[in-house]
Amino acid sequence: MKKLLNTIYVTTEGAALRKDGENLVAEIDGMEKSRVPLHMLSAAVVFGAIHVSPPLMAALAAAGITLTFLDRNGRFQARLEGPISGNILLRRAQYRVCDAPEEVVRSFLIGKIANQRAVLMRALRDYGEEYTLEDRAAIDVVTERLAQILRRVERADDTLERLRGSEGEAANLYFSVFDHLIRSPDPDLRWTGRSRRPPLDPVNALLSFLYTLLTHDCRSALESVGLDPAAGFLHRDRPGRPSLALDLMEELRPVLADRLALSLINRRQVRSGDFERKEGGAVLMSEDARKTVLTAWQERKREERLHVFLDEKAPLGLVPYLQAQMLARHLRGDLDAYPPWFWK
Repeated sequence: MKKLLNTIYVTTEGAALRKDGENLVAEIDGMEKSRVPLHMLSAAVVFGAIHVSPPLMAALAAAGITLTFLDRNGRFQARLEGPISGNILLRRAQYRVCDAPEEVVRSFLIGKIANQRAVLMRALRDYGEEYTLEDRAAIDVVTERLAQILRRVERADDTLERLRGSEGEAANLYFSVFDHLIRSPDPDLRWTGRSRRPPLDPVNALLSFLYTLLTHDCRSALESVGLDPAAGFLHRDRPGRPSLALDLMEELRPVLADRLALSLINRRQVRSGDFERKEGGAVLMSEDARKTVLTAWQERKREERLHVFLDEKAPLGLVPYLQAQMLARHLRGDLDAYPPWFWK
């Protein structure tokens, strides 16, 4: 199936991509480094200064293969795609729900907060003996407060603004103990708070990179079922922002992105030397570090977990597509509610 096919990531600046027959060919300094049949691709993502030939662009668009351009740090720049084939009836239903999205937003947040709690509780199980009593107590307090927020969100009478407030409160609590989850002795790999554009420390740079990859997958998943990735429910509409893709990733990123970032740091696969600080304070990942993260990202997506609603195991890389399908079914009226994804 298309959604199980590969995404190719090109990270070497100065590389060139061209079409040869029905193949995508990657070259560096005129030497062929890789060749992939187009029918084996679902998407291509390029980082930084990568040359893509016009014939290849046309072939990718004609084959329904999206081409995404990111800067060297993973920040979105542009996206090339063929004709939109979304179902107009489904999109009309989506736009109607945008006017009263509380029910869907509640489901997104239930999944997100439950998965944040799961990440914290898993850390206690994995590293409980290494924590001081103060560290354990701090994490225990946050997990209990997240449980209280979760019960509040589950109530059916909250307004959209109150739901957004609960989401912000839960995020602040979760990240207030995030540094406790980092077990690397490297003093430069500490967590002091979230910073985005630009990231101001290595951990934020790593998280932002992974969030970009996850947003790309969520956007592709939504488009594959005919939904408009720009018309969101939780995130406010903004020109150029894939708001619905950001909505969909909320319940997934504690497990798919945050857990992977922690694993890379704690296993010393990513170190402070893999980052460089620019004038103005921005922190950038090296090319080698990006390759390490991309390899780990693809490996993580192959891992299987139980999908509670479907009662079947599925690769983590397929979860955005499954959730997009169920969101579409809910909007069409086939499901009474959108079922969140829970990490089990």
